[in-house]
Amino acid sequence: MELERETGWELHPIGGDTGHAYMGTKNEERLFLKRNSSPFLAALSLEGISPKLVWTKRIGNGDVLTAQEWCSGRTLHRSEMSSVNVQRIIDKVHQSESLKRMLHRLGGKVFSPSDFYFECLYDMAPELAAHPLIQQAFSFLDRYMPEDAPLENKVVCHGDVSHKNFLLSNEEHLFLVDWDSALLADPFADLGQLLVRYFEVAEWDNWIHANYGTFSDSVHDKLFWYSVVNSVLDIKSNHKKQDFIRMNHNLLKLNGVLSFV
Repeated sequence: MELERETGWELHPIGGDTGHAYMGTKNEERLFLKRNSSPFLAALSLEGISPKLVWTKRIGNGDVLTAQEWCSGRTLHRSEMSSVNVQRIIDKVHQSESLKRMLHRLGGKVFSPSDFYFECLYDMAPELAAHPLIQQAFSFLDRYMPEDAPLENKVVCHGDVSHKNFLLSNEEHLFLVDWDSALLADPFADLGQLLVRYFEVAEWDNWIHANYGTFSDSVHDKLFWYSVVNSVLDIKSNHKKQDFIRMNHNLLKLNGVLSFV
């Protein structure tokens, strides 16, 4: 394999959506290798949010290969997403000015509410767009779209808050990995994703109280708006993958969210 010859490492593909991730082995050493990972990785490594970056190398076909320390451990279970440690690492990302400066310098995407809205609309299958719940969701999103915040009020968002992207090491250190969807946006873009994927709607207000104390009606409204956005995006992704069982499950979730707004 050409890539193995160039790197000097034996590569073992790791399952994932991109097919660009490997476990690299040489003698008794192991590394996590990935092609064309976000250049943002170095900053995340310095802050201890992702495993330590060891080296970066441009290979013959122009791809960039990054190597991180191999972290023995496991991804989180769905039931563990309510852990306070999950919230702490998300808050750490949102509150980091150095990460924000770095992502902005690298030309990271800056998303407004209208960008999320049109991401939902773009290239949606006509039969899905015609679904009554999706039409109801678009009506809600259009009517209650929050005002766009200035750049200084946006934060680094992970963009794919999934239990599969939280890695718990054998030493009980929690990492947040897979930053290909990182963007600068309202922090509720991540929080809405977390809640709609892992919490029952009836639990949301208690969750906000527990993590953020007293909250205003505008915070409540914004949380629901971003939750509906993320629900529609998940349903759109399920449909594109022809994962109709998960799509129908997420349609039921969306119905539950819309019944609360």
